[in-house]
Amino acid sequence: MGLWSPANEIAVDLGTANTLIYVKGEGIVLNEPSVVAIEKSTGKIKGIGLEAKRMLGRTPDGILAVRPLKDGVIADFDVTEKMLRFFLKTIIERHLFRVKPRVIVCVPSGITEVEKRAVRDSAQSAGAKEVYMVAEPMAAAIGVGLPVETPTGNMVIDIGGGTTEIAVIALSGIVADTSIRTGGDELDQAIVQFMRKNYNLLIGEPTAEQIKIQIGSAAPVGEEREMEVKGRDLVSGIPKIVRVHSSEIREAVQEPIQQIVDAVRRALEITPPELASDIVDRGIVMTGGGALIRGLDVLLQQETGLPIHLDEDPMTCVVRGTGRILDDPEKYRNVLTT
Repeated sequence: MGLWSPANEIAVDLGTANTLIYVKGEGIVLNEPSVVAIEKSTGKIKGIGLEAKRMLGRTPDGILAVRPLKDGVIADFDVTEKMLRFFLKTIIERHLFRVKPRVIVCVPSGITEVEKRAVRDSAQSAGAKEVYMVAEPMAAAIGVGLPVETPTGNMVIDIGGGTTEIAVIALSGIVADTSIRTGGDELDQAIVQFMRKNYNLLIGEPTAEQIKIQIGSAAPVGEEREMEVKGRDLVSGIPKIVRVHSSEIREAVQEPIQQIVDAVRRALEITPPELASDIVDRGIVMTGGGALIRGLDVLLQQETGLPIHLDEDPMTCVVRGTGRILDDPEKYRNVLTT
């Protein structure tokens, strides 16, 4: 059925780490890393998405593997546009009838007008007919299934690759929000620095990300684990293997994790008291890929004393929410901006 009806309404979660696309009537059709590999001399694209992510830190002179989004916003306009065009083209060409789609893009809540314009322009030049925007925490809240249009307060923490967005939502609007540019990438960086300082070992970001996923944690939960890490010795310059314990990695990521906890505290401090009382009852919902770090919910629960709920598929919350906006435009008309 899907291929007959044109893909004329599309939701895009343009993330620092991953880009997800949802087509009305079909669900999530694309989930790829936001990485592009470019040939330096010609500016031609060598690979996009997973293919390009495998090239990160491994490219020869002539090829650049770049992540065109930094801290949740567009850092490299041309490359972002090429990437978005490639993704949209892939989807539109799967269908028999090709139309220019209406696109809703998710943006961080702390985004500036200039950054907004960059998003709008890149989506339009990538082939969108109309571009609407929705704040990421709002989309995440809708994706989790919170009743955002009611007067009840709902609190969402969306931890992405580049940003952490914390928002208190009521009556289809964001009442109090804190957006910090600390996310999964910062944790990777912290691990790279730690390995360098404590083990004299140089590792790349992809390796740091693997360490984070396999043994990283925010609070002591369950059994401690070990992992072999391969990298280059700083002193001798020769590759070597070291064993790293999960408790060391927990130490290493303490600073960025603490920034996230502080941001949650700040958001709670500026919440109106009526809504604060709702949050005590309902708790806080955690979404985004960063929510998958072991023990983060436990840590936040200890720090705030509030119940923390983790969505079962936190990576796709934002794009699912934006998809719901497409499915029921009347109900969610107020959450969109142009």
